[in-house]
Amino acid sequence: MSVRIDGEVSGGVPDRSSRGRRLLRGPRPESVPVLVGRAATLVGLLDIAAGVFPRFRHSRMHALAEVLPGSFGPFAAALSLSAGVLLLLLAHGLKRRKRRAWRAAVALLPVGAAAQFAYRHSLVGALIAVALLVPLLRHRDQFAALPDPRSRWRALANFVLMSAGSLLLGLVIVSVHPDRTIGDPSLADRLTHVIYGLFGFEGPVDYQGNTSWTVAFSLGALGWITAVTTIYLAFRPEHPAARLTEEDEVKLRALLAKHGGRDSLGHFALRRDKAVVFSPSGKAAVTYRVVSGVMLASGDPIGDVEAWPGAIERFMDEARAHSWTPAVMGCSETGGEVWTRETGLDALELGDEAVVDVADFSLAGRAMRNVRQMVKRIERAGYETRVRRIRDLGEAELERIRRAAEDWRGTDTERGFSMALGRIGDPADGDCLIATAHKQDDEPGEYGDLKAILHFVPWGKDGVSLDLMRRDRAADPGMNELLIVAALQAAPKFGITRVSLNFAMFRSALARGEKIGAGPVLRAWRGLLVFLSRWFQIESLYKFNAKFQPRWEPRFVVYRAPADLPRIGFAAMQAEGFVNLAVPLPRFLRRRRPAPGRPCGHVGERDVRAA
Repeated sequence: MSVRIDGEVSGGVPDRSSRGRRLLRGPRPESVPVLVGRAATLVGLLDIAAGVFPRFRHSRMHALAEVLPGSFGPFAAALSLSAGVLLLLLAHGLKRRKRRAWRAAVALLPVGAAAQFAYRHSLVGALIAVALLVPLLRHRDQFAALPDPRSRWRALANFVLMSAGSLLLGLVIVSVHPDRTIGDPSLADRLTHVIYGLFGFEGPVDYQGNTSWTVAFSLGALGWITAVTTIYLAFRPEHPAARLTEEDEVKLRALLAKHGGRDSLGHFALRRDKAVVFSPSGKAAVTYRVVSGVMLASGDPIGDVEAWPGAIERFMDEARAHSWTPAVMGCSETGGEVWTRETGLDALELGDEAVVDVADFSLAGRAMRNVRQMVKRIERAGYETRVRRIRDLGEAELERIRRAAEDWRGTDTERGFSMALGRIGDPADGDCLIATAHKQDDEPGEYGDLKAILHFVPWGKDGVSLDLMRRDRAADPGMNELLIVAALQAAPKFGITRVSLNFAMFRSALARGEKIGAGPVLRAWRGLLVFLSRWFQIESLYKFNAKFQPRWEPRFVVYRAPADLPRIGFAAMQAEGFVNLAVPLPRFLRRRRPAPGRPCGHVGERDVRAA
């Protein structure tokens, strides 16, 4: 008999009751916020059209209003345009149930309705805005999601996108009055008029009547919106992205000391750019990062499997509170079963992890012929290998290894999230294993005789998991094979019985698609994967791992709905460093990373640069 305490179970097996139904299958999108967001988009477009297109705004009252004293048509046009643009910006936040987006929409809709009536003199247009305001007020309790983690890059991105949008919309505003335009201004004149107008100055294009004022107010409104939203994002109170605190790290290390042998990715939970939620008892935890509105966990929960449901529930509660899309990348089959059972989410096989059992590894035999010949050839060329624990290296050598790993990275963007630790040589990571290749040259380079590096993190007490692979581009091909063999051969000396190598995405599809009898669909899928391998290391990682005759352990992605998969995939590519939306500094302007203390050291890249 099992007893539930604080969302967890005693008795050896996680509860298989109706917990998934009680969690409502995760934070499913609410119908009302989604419909309200779509309606806000429609009302925003109507407001923009009312402020921009002259024919759109004519009504029976228009002729009378133009002769009334004190008419504020141009100002109302700019107000309608401003309300429309801001509603478009808020629509996504409304779909995600954001409280601040709700407050702003409630304030903007009456303004838009008043502008519609004052400028277009359209009762229908005003009623549409009011009709959207009613469900917003009636269902205000559904718009309670907390803000996302903030970044100063949001201000720069807003400025670039809003400026581009304002230029395009400004050209439309300047060009939709052909009957009242004086002369025939060129495209350059109109563009100049837009740029001047965004800053509040008169440009080279002239119009008859009040049209000049309408265009000027509208362009000024676009410039005002761009400036205000950018300033708000740049100077609003900081809500920093979550980071792993020292206290969190101490707790996670204690859990890994007891239960770290369960998952080869467990040690990667100690990346310091992740946040963590613990189960009520503190016996389990889930680490994650929020990327583009996706709450992205990696690997299995850390800690006692009996306490996993409590940590998973905290994770889902956090996702629901912020209206984030929950997802898990690279969990094991056991982890996928618990996640899907406890939350009602779905799982999809993502690929396979290559695990080599040290006792079964040998260079003998026909299957290992290519690896054996490559290793012997490199050894005859004068290379030697060293396999040591990080704690056994001196600080000077560690610093040289760090600098070499950064310079040999090959890309400006650091890669790694679910299977990368994010540093080398931190004093707290003394159990990490490092394999290095050395060769004496007639003219030693900046890093002496160092030619290649492999870094492994602990996997319980008797295993290690590959973190990063780096090599000097001038070194002979085969450095990675040489160091993997060296690490496997030295493993018994360190009490290591199993080594996790790289993760091979869609490995089973690649393997089955090249066999005799594979159907046309499977062959087409394999062909697409081979094509994508030109940019992503899909086929090359599979073939590289297969050289060492590993056993394959499936890994899964856990998701809420099929419609979320593109968004999750894009967020995962951002987290792994394949997509970088920030503008990086030139390399010569970057400062060297500090020596490893509590601040982050070097971000790893779990990939292979096989020749």
